[in-house]
Amino acid sequence: MNPGVGISYKTSEQLRRRVRATDYLVVAELFLLKNFLLEHPLSPEDIKPRLLGHWGTCHGINVAYANLKHFYKNRELQFVLGPGHGFPALQANLFLDGDLEKVDHNATHTLKGIEYLCKNFSFPGGFPSHSSPLTPGVITEGGELGYALGAAYGAALGHPEKTIAVMIGDGEFETGTALASLNLNKLIAGETNGRILPILALNGYKICGPTVFARKSEREQLETIRGFGFTPIIVDGDEPEKFQFALYTAESVKSPFILMKTEKGKTGPEEVDGHKVAGNYLAHQIPLPLAKTNTEQLAQLEEWLKSYHFEELYVEGKGFCL
Repeated sequence: MNPGVGISYKTSEQLRRRVRATDYLVVAELFLLKNFLLEHPLSPEDIKPRLLGHWGTCHGINVAYANLKHFYKNRELQFVLGPGHGFPALQANLFLDGDLEKVDHNATHTLKGIEYLCKNFSFPGGFPSHSSPLTPGVITEGGELGYALGAAYGAALGHPEKTIAVMIGDGEFETGTALASLNLNKLIAGETNGRILPILALNGYKICGPTVFARKSEREQLETIRGFGFTPIIVDGDEPEKFQFALYTAESVKSPFILMKTEKGKTGPEEVDGHKVAGNYLAHQIPLPLAKTNTEQLAQLEEWLKSYHFEELYVEGKGFCL
């Protein structure tokens, strides 16, 4: 990293703590009906009766969102989420930043607010499992996959003051719509429009197997992106120093395009019932589908939640300590 453009140790730790907090909230959204601060050992009664949602892409979304919010804190940033099934991550970040509370006064930084956020995710009468018109700032649902980049370019028209970061899933990148939208870089770039920053989430897997682009050599990946007129920038891993440097680099190049390489399902269970989960397609949806009825999976879930040490990040009465 170029000295002088790095971030301080304090800032990198703050970003790591923020990602830990949002990762925890995501897992709580997916699984918990109560006992949101783990005040007692998990029991089957603490688990939702039906587990719906997607885990595998969420850590990557949390990493990208945290770094973008820090880097562009004094500028107008709009975030477009292609993998809309990763909505619990977006919801966790909107909650943490207070954006959700602006439109929903129940989403406070209190135990009641955390309970409201997590219990009502993908729950009857609550929040949907994907981005929706109820989501603050949403312009694309994302669940269809493929439209995010085109929507971002549309939002940039006539708004030169905006930077629009658009996250694209690598499974989404196999759709004709996403690939065709890459041509928009040549059609509407200019001083009268906003700046687009695509971020391709290369975690290697989609719902049922590996993704094509992630299996290409790095040279093939870079040449594909260059061929559409973008300048590729690689972020290998989830360290904030690397991501912040990539964003700094993106400021000085024409048509930047970030390739974010993170492990699918990172920070979640490595293995479940003898099957590899983290770094595999099995992390895509609910990695512990029997947590309510299987004591071993319930114990894994408790260990998973405890790994974030949420008690260091949130104190009732004081709020988040990031």
